[in-house]
Amino acid sequence: MTNNDSRVLRAELLSFDADPGEADTPAAGSVRHIADGALWIENGRIRAVDDFSRLAPELPAGIEVVDHREKLIMPGFIDSHVHYVQLEIMASYGRQLLDWLNDYTFPEECRFAAREHAELLSAAFLGEMLRVGTTTAQVFCSSHPVSVDAFFSACHRRDLRMLAGKVLMDRHAPDALCDDTLGGIRDTERLIGDWHGKGRLGYSLTPRFAPTSSRAQLDATGGLVRNDPSLWLQTHLAENTGELDWVAELFPGSRDYLAVYEQSGLVGPRSTFAHGIHLDQEMRGRLAERGANLAFCPSSNLFLGSGLFDRLAAREAGLNISYASDVGGGTDLSGLATLKAAYQVGQLRGQPLTAWQGFYGLTLGNAQALSLHGQVGRLAPGMEADVVVLDPAATPLLARRTARSRSLSETLFALMMLGDDRCVAETWAGGRRVHSRA
Repeated sequence: MTNNDSRVLRAELLSFDADPGEADTPAAGSVRHIADGALWIENGRIRAVDDFSRLAPELPAGIEVVDHREKLIMPGFIDSHVHYVQLEIMASYGRQLLDWLNDYTFPEECRFAAREHAELLSAAFLGEMLRVGTTTAQVFCSSHPVSVDAFFSACHRRDLRMLAGKVLMDRHAPDALCDDTLGGIRDTERLIGDWHGKGRLGYSLTPRFAPTSSRAQLDATGGLVRNDPSLWLQTHLAENTGELDWVAELFPGSRDYLAVYEQSGLVGPRSTFAHGIHLDQEMRGRLAERGANLAFCPSSNLFLGSGLFDRLAAREAGLNISYASDVGGGTDLSGLATLKAAYQVGQLRGQPLTAWQGFYGLTLGNAQALSLHGQVGRLAPGMEADVVVLDPAATPLLARRTARSRSLSETLFALMMLGDDRCVAETWAGGRRVHSRA
């Protein structure tokens, strides 16, 4: 082994071993914090995590030590719901969900029939994600198989842990985006064979949402879920009140929006339902019983005027919550920006988000919600070496604020509220530095 395969990152280290709870003080045993820590990386994985002084005598002579003292290392951030094909329509003015889809999203996604465009945007999207410290995401492609091939190819070259899938929709969208009902399933089966489990990639079945899929397409997707429980599934649920009315008209035989998905066998422990704003507690309970998760997309919900997610109601139901940017409806790819918006939504509901809960959500919480906690989300031996190096003094204002912090909690909260991409000094994926602000 050479030093190129093994190195140590020295910095303040923070990782979560369990849900810290809602209190200002995290639950006992939930947080692992090392003020002067050593993260020993070997062959793309974490070999050891300890105090630098304790680990130093065990290190091989001449091993590279990357000195990040004065900075904070955490597991790489995870985004549970994002559309790479909407990167260039972020900040498109003045529409709520259904108008926004018709006026901006669908015309934009038509461009992804061209491989060159899909390859260009895949690279641009991944560059932006790594720049904000996000090392894993669950991604919507377009309905064109080439958009998936381009995205997975770009991820595989970078050895990233990513989930993605081809959008399935066979109605209520432009002809250029609609599948033949079974043709879309055949395309999906080919993409699964090519990409699912290749390197660090996983396939997520992706019916856009109930209104754009016939019952036949939803049922066929459910058949894929039953045939291979290692697959993931992502779609949208109860984002907008107009959407709820439309679903009720299209599926009069279903008792509610969630039942549309239940009847096709789409609700399970690897299912992510984006938004879930307009649900009652009984529906949240049904999701929880099946182990599904709701992707909380606060900046998108505010931007599109969709509503205020009731985070505590979901927690009370025992429902897994994940955090997501939902770009292009969201206004920022940064996980820090997502937490800032989540705090603001919580304030309007009388349920503010602590920094402990927020950073747990971006790391181990999202990993658990996506069934990836055996690979990413913690700084622990054997885990994949995906980490973000944060600079709490990245901007003059942030430096002034964090200089006055009396606790780690205050520093984390300042990062949550004042931080942006400038706070990400480096991003590492698979044990390699894939972004450096310097």
